[in-house]
Amino acid sequence: MSGFAPPAGPSIFTRIAKGEIPSEIHYQDDQCLVISDIQPQAPVHLLVIPKLEITRLVDANSEHQVLLGHLLLVAGEMARKFDIDESFRLVINNGEGAGQTVFHLHLHLMGDKDFEESDL
Repeated sequence: MSGFAPPAGPSIFTRIAKGEIPSEIHYQDDQCLVISDIQPQAPVHLLVIPKLEITRLVDANSEHQVLLGHLLLVAGEMARKFDIDESFRLVINNGEGAGQTVFHLHLHLMGDKDFEESDL
């Protein structure tokens, strides 16, 4: 074990999903929501967030398999909606060393930009 301890209390994403923090929600269903990233790295930079608070991808298990697949399908739907379906990047940061700043699993959907290999 790495000794990782998740932050206490609900994440900012859980608070957004519950309506406690206002945010423009581009999509929402019973399993997830999609919002814009407040620090975009591309002209289109959306966050696909499960309503179930899973701290990191590595903390997901087989019980989350259907939810994880749903998140990918929603990402594809949002890529079409935002007209970036021909070229986009989908990123999941796992842990602080990988750039994860909110410890609630989420997918970064980025597009409308030419990505360079150095952007990885």
